[in-house]
Amino acid sequence: MNPTISVAVLLTVLQAAHCQKIKELSACLLGQNLRVDCRYENKTANPLTYEFSMFKDNRKRVIQTTLNVPENSLKARSNVTLSKDLLCLQLFDFTTADEGTYICELKITGDYTGNQIRNITVIKDKLEKCAGVSLLIQNTSWLLLLLLSLPLLQAVDFVSL
Repeated sequence: MNPTISVAVLLTVLQAAHCQKIKELSACLLGQNLRVDCRYENKTANPLTYEFSMFKDNRKRVIQTTLNVPENSLKARSNVTLSKDLLCLQLFDFTTADEGTYICELKITGDYTGNQIRNITVIKDKLEKCAGVSLLIQNTSWLLLLLLSLPLLQAVDFVSL
């Protein structure tokens, strides 16, 4: 077998074996709503399937999913948005009854490493409020942020054009 072809096949197998990874799972309060951000790394264009669930009182409750059937009472109060490398769950009207361990589970088609799972314990009194500026920075390109901030910088005479 040609050594070049062997290396190409090996690299393809290695990439397929490590094409996803959950980098961070965080939670914060957005008004009266819980926001859970599941940041991940995906090195392929393969479809992503997910499951957000909550574990409380030795019981797993599926909130939103493309893998299984969610619990209707939680699905009706929640929403998931998917953008590049970020899966975001919002649980509306979050109360202390909704406290527990929240789980983000990802599966990418063709990924042979299995499901990626991360969890976070959520207690309402200990949650930080979601920062509007940091949300803007996380989901907006730096160039756009710079262009939007130029009038403000000119107003305080920081930049003169």
